[in-house]
Amino acid sequence: MSNKKTFKFYITLWIAKVSSFALKILRRNATYFPGKIALQLCPNFLGMLEKPKTIIGVTGTNGKTTVCNMINDILSKNKFDFINNKYGSNIDGGIATTLIQGSTFTGKAKKQLAVLEIDERSANKIYPYITPTYLVCTNLFRDSLMRNAHTEFMADILNKYIPKETIMIENADDIICSNIANDNSKIYFSIDRLPTDLEKCENITRDIRICPKCYTKLEYEYVRYHHIGKAYCPKCGFKTPKADYIVTKLDIKNKKMTIKTKNAEEEYDLINDSIINIYNMLAVIIVLKKLGFSQEKINDSFKGLKIVETRFSQEKYNEYEIITHLAKGMNPIACSRAFDYIRTQTGKKAVILILDDLHEEAKGSEDTAWQYDADYEFLNNESIKQIIVAGPRYLDSYIRLLMANISPEKIVYKKDIIEATSQLKLEDIEKIFILHDLYSIEETKQIKLKVKELINNKEEMRKI
Repeated sequence: MSNKKTFKFYITLWIAKVSSFALKILRRNATYFPGKIALQLCPNFLGMLEKPKTIIGVTGTNGKTTVCNMINDILSKNKFDFINNKYGSNIDGGIATTLIQGSTFTGKAKKQLAVLEIDERSANKIYPYITPTYLVCTNLFRDSLMRNAHTEFMADILNKYIPKETIMIENADDIICSNIANDNSKIYFSIDRLPTDLEKCENITRDIRICPKCYTKLEYEYVRYHHIGKAYCPKCGFKTPKADYIVTKLDIKNKKMTIKTKNAEEEYDLINDSIINIYNMLAVIIVLKKLGFSQEKINDSFKGLKIVETRFSQEKYNEYEIITHLAKGMNPIACSRAFDYIRTQTGKKAVILILDDLHEEAKGSEDTAWQYDADYEFLNNESIKQIIVAGPRYLDSYIRLLMANISPEKIVYKKDIIEATSQLKLEDIEKIFILHDLYSIEETKQIKLKVKELINNKEEMRKI
């Protein structure tokens, strides 16, 4: 199909721009609708619209929003002039809206740099028209049962549609992700073997068990979690690729990591101690390097940077620590990683769990089988003194906790989030974890306020 601008394209562009302006005047969300209208009126619209010279794309199952947010924040901090879909959708309509708002009335790009979060399932609607200069693939896991539960299905879509000219930045420790777009130029990143790595996988789910070349059972030198680690086929030689950027030293206590490349070793400050976020930081560092940042400039840019609060927050309140952590219902891997993070933290803990895939913004419910792919067993830990489950899915979570052999005496289960939180036992607790869903941000704020109220009441009782 021709990408030459047509009269229909110009009319569509003007309608989309006017609709975007009108929505902003009305203080409505203008991050998806203008692009949706444009694609409906002119299906080849994205192909005709001029794009920025350099496009950084980020895709993958988990971490793409965090990676994009870090890149966006650092570029803004360093006064870069660019466009992004930070506040919009990561599917075709949202990306079209971002490009429309970043273009003139003749369809020319106003900026020469774009950072785009791209939903992996939307590859067939985006890559035929947009060629990222660099495309980060954070990882590939099973996800929503309705959309992309099978990693081979997702890998096939990405392999078919990612442009050959795009330079891939891939997680070498993910043997599925690292084999996406094998005909493309690649930059691999990795974290070297850690003391916490295992010889055998302890997770319920592993999305690849046999060699995709000869169908022999894969072996592992070590497993980090799920299929992440150093894998190889004992028969045909298929294996985890050698990385270009490797974290060789990880000092969680002092919040430092050392990255080794072919020509140098560089030390960076950690902004978060979660392994997933260390992978995310590593991907961000590579992107910034490709944009011309020095090690000193990158480290300076990381100072004061935090994971966005809708993903992770940490607050000291009186003698307690309150941590909110995205667990992402319908995504068993994200939940398992959150559960694992809690059990590995020091101190005595309480956990408040609200996984709400019934929320109206989640487009209704789906099969709850994902609950049984998530490692609730990680919450069966002596350091976790109480688990509170609430929200529409409270009974599903309660049953799953019982199946993980967690004592019923440890569990509070009520639908009402405030009523459930009111039963939090603060005695013998140092840290309170609130695990929430993408669509439970407001509920999380309410829970956090209630937790603080309980802490304040305890302090008042002490004074009496």
